[in-house]
Amino acid sequence: MKEGKEEESNLNLLFETSWEVCNKIGGIYTVLSTKAKTLQKLYKDKVVFVGPDVWSDDNPSPFFIENRSVLKDWRKSLQLPFDIKVRVGRWDIPGKPIAVLVDFKGVYQYLNEVYGEMWSRYGVDSLHAYGDYDEGCAFAIASAIVMQSIYRHHGSPVDVIAHFNEWTTGMGLLYLKWQEPAIATVFTTHATSIGRSICGNGKPLYNYLKGYNGDQMARELNMESKHSLEKAAAHAADCFTTVSDITAVECEQLLDLKPAVVTPNGFEKNFVPARTQFAKARKDAREKLLSVARALTGKQLDDDTFIVVTSGRCEYRNKGIDVFLDSMNALRGRTQSRVLALVMVPAWVDKARGDLQDAMARGCQSGICDPVITHTLHNYNEDPIINRIHQLGFGVDVNDSVTVVYVPCYLNGDDGIFNSPYYGLLIGVDATVFPSYYEPWGYTPLESVAFGVPTVTTSLSGFGQWILSSSEPDFDISGVNVIPRTDSNYHEVADAIAQSLMKLICAPAVERAKIAKAAMDTASEAAWSHFIKWYENAFDIALHNAEKRQ
Repeated sequence: MKEGKEEESNLNLLFETSWEVCNKIGGIYTVLSTKAKTLQKLYKDKVVFVGPDVWSDDNPSPFFIENRSVLKDWRKSLQLPFDIKVRVGRWDIPGKPIAVLVDFKGVYQYLNEVYGEMWSRYGVDSLHAYGDYDEGCAFAIASAIVMQSIYRHHGSPVDVIAHFNEWTTGMGLLYLKWQEPAIATVFTTHATSIGRSICGNGKPLYNYLKGYNGDQMARELNMESKHSLEKAAAHAADCFTTVSDITAVECEQLLDLKPAVVTPNGFEKNFVPARTQFAKARKDAREKLLSVARALTGKQLDDDTFIVVTSGRCEYRNKGIDVFLDSMNALRGRTQSRVLALVMVPAWVDKARGDLQDAMARGCQSGICDPVITHTLHNYNEDPIINRIHQLGFGVDVNDSVTVVYVPCYLNGDDGIFNSPYYGLLIGVDATVFPSYYEPWGYTPLESVAFGVPTVTTSLSGFGQWILSSSEPDFDISGVNVIPRTDSNYHEVADAIAQSLMKLICAPAVERAKIAKAAMDTASEAAWSHFIKWYENAFDIALHNAEKRQ
């Protein structure tokens, strides 16, 4: 391990590729965008992020700054096959790393040819592919070709690494290993496709994990193509990593390979407002959240209303959204204090509700119909979150102590209701709850504590496991409560969440301030400056194995 972070590495090039480079969808965007500044500090502009060009003139990427002077010499001599086109610039995040966006549409017509090659070389079964498989593979192949082109333009130097994130980039790793084996490869699974599918289909994962065969389950759940691609990429990589010990066990069982390194996800505090701006940012966020809820529900929600949030991917069972709603139901009978519970989970959203926009514009606080949702949905009758909210009777009684509001949109600053990014609202809440059943890491609780917001998570999340191993799962000590969760204690978890929130609701201001500081201290321990050493270890392993292969 390198002790002095200012010492420049011997690494000549580091490629980082993901579907979420300059493309904010989920947790991997947070991984890469927060890690970028630390990578830049270590490797300067030897880091090149490669992402999909899924943007247009009418819908430009808000995260990409085109700059024709970046990689200018390479671009001058650029000749790429399959009608691949690129845009070069910088990712508009701390560290401003080089980014190459790849237009991969021309690769589609060659996919069957490449699939045949990957079947014969690596046993990847693309025959049963459906959904986003072709899109991911076309992008991954195009990305690998771009990396190869940059590598050769630089004179094919030694000590070059290509890091591929998630199954969507796996085909690129295999393509690069076939076409340019001198480049060392790292493959990181942030969640196995088959493990996520097992949980998403309502099957118990943990009690029966040792009895599952990944290939057999892939056939049963119609996941052969994604699973075989992910498994092949893991085995072919010069270093295979995952993000937590809990997922490492899953990989060993379902992918038949133990990760060489566990690379936990860090965070950067430069996403948090400075101390001089913090109080105002929190006040503004609370005013925004409460004003929307008042216009929607007609309830008198005072400034001291306790605001609790859950957020993340729209995976009703995996992310514990079902448990969160039931815990809010359990909270109803325990407190007379006003509680505003927000489910900030992007679903199949249609548009912002016009009647809510009108009520907000008029300053009306008499409430509107269906006062539990801020946006319209394409699949309103089938959406499990809105159905459960109605089943539990939220939004019926104006005197209900607990108010639940469903925010089914991406909070990127232009949603039509809040018009504020997620972090701009997170800073204003009093607590967050992430009672995940399947959570390889868990960025949402880490983001929460970085903003001084205490959080509740479970022992089935990678972040929860990290807290259990490195600190104490107590609000006063770490700002985090980790609730034990198993395959069979659903109702106990919901009850424990309600109890945890009651502790915060009843805590005096002095204790809440102490808890907020404990949360921020925990986030400091999870900074990338501490966690990047595991990636450096992975890079060393990859370079060593690539050298042996040569």
